[in-house]
This record gives sequence, C-alpha cells and structure tokens, in this order.
Amino acid sequence: MATNPSVEAEVEGATNMRAAPRFTLLIRAARLVAHEGEFVCVIRDVSETGISVRMFHSLPKGDPLELHMPGGGTYEVRPVWERDNEAGFEFTKPVEVSQIINEASEYPKRGLRLGVFFPITVSTMTQSGEAIVENLSQQGARFESETRYAIDQTVKLSSPNGLKEVRAKVRWRRDNQYGVVFDDTFTLGDFARLAARLQAPTLLSN
Repeated sequence: MATNPSVEAEVEGATNMRAAPRFTLLIRAARLVAHEGEFVCVIRDVSETGISVRMFHSLPKGDPLELHMPGGGTYEVRPVWERDNEAGFEFTKPVEVSQIINEASEYPKRGLRLGVFFPITVSTMTQSGEAIVENLSQQGARFESETRYAIDQTVKLSSPNGLKEVRAKVRWRRDNQYGVVFDDTFTLGDFARLAARLQAPTLLSN
C-alpha cells in the first residue's frame, strides 16, 4: 500500500522530537510570528530538536514560523504536530537548549508586546479622534493620532476590528505618538485571543 510522504515526515519529525532529551521550562509566554501576524504562545518544553507550546487558538499558517523569546532571541521553527491548541515544532537550525532555558528564566515577568496595527477611536469627555495602534501589550498600547491628548489624561479606546471599549491613561507623548496604560490589564488568554481576533479571526473559529 502506498504511504503519504507528508504523513511519514510528520511521524518522523514527531519521533525525533520525542527521542531527544527534553527539558521542561518554567512556563513562559513568547511570540509566534507568522505571515498572518504576531501571536501569543506559552512554551511548555524544549529539546535540541524542537519545542512544544500551548496556543489559545488554532495554529497560524506558515512554514517556517519564527519563535520570539521574551529576551529577544529568535528561532526559526517548522510545525510538526498540532492538537487541542497545543503544537510541536522542530528547529530549522541547531540551537543551544541551555541558552533558551536561561533566557526564559532570566525574563520571567517581561510582558509580551505585539506589533499589531489597527484603527481605533480614542474618546475623552470632550472629544473623539481616530488613531492607529502600532504596538499592543497586556498592560497598554502605543498609538499614533493627529488629535492632541494630555499626559495623565483618561481616554477610552475602541475598535470595530475587535477591541471593545477599554479605559486607559496617557503616560507619554512624542510628536503624534502616545503611550497608554490600561486601567484593567488583559489576562494572557484574553490578550492572545484579542491578537488573533485583530489579525486572523478565523483562527478562533477552527
């Protein structure tokens, strides 16, 4: 009986990942960068050949993808398996496992910041203006707007793209760019699903 080469490759890749000594990491959030955008994942364990992560939605499409660690390290990975919002990847190049583990331990509380771009409405008690978000985290956002806002001013952000009204406070201003801190921060799961909803909403329905 003829076999499917893609199935054979997937089985072989998964076998190689299981065969290599695996090290359980302290659970760390990381960015998974694909053609569709930047997404949140949680690293579960790692070996010299691969890494497994937990997602909060279906796996974004792409081969290879890039895994961006909290400390700035970037690793090119190729999907091997996916089930129940968990996924396994193989590294496309040799890696130093100790470096990944040390990096994950060194930045245990560094928040993820995603480079997502989408339009928002910024409202105050006296005015409303349009803006473009350029950067988003669980705690806040950076946006660009022609409308002027004062430092420490309270604003409300909303977007038809999937961001419900969020209260925030302006922390800094540089030319037409503003940095705001949310009154109520997102949980990691809510942040991950928001990122998917803004960039590739079909990942939430699969």
